[in-house]
Amino acid sequence: MATINVTDENFDEKVLKSDKPVLVDFWAEWCGPCKMVGPILEEISNEMAGEVVVAKHDIDSQPNVPTRYSIRGIPTMLLFSGGELKATKVGATPKSDIVSFIKENI
Repeated sequence: MATINVTDENFDEKVLKSDKPVLVDFWAEWCGPCKMVGPILEEISNEMAGEVVVAKHDIDSQPNVPTRYSIRGIPTMLLFSGGELKATKVGATPKSDIVSFIKENI
């Protein structure tokens, strides 16, 4: 399963009401580290498809949700489960770190 795109409009439905944990990557087109993380998140999305949904949220075109969660730097990944924010990871990190972060928090 590939990553999904979430917007300010569908965030509650696709993330907060999801029956699986959701990792939301807050990113922007101009962000170099975000572009490094993108392919890693695609791999994780495919490898962990049964465990977690990976979503991407463009902070430039969809600014309301990032404001709601006080996103100050990108990339920032928020992990939600059962409609609640469980954990936050800021910055570009290796795939192994992201996988560990997900597994520790779901």
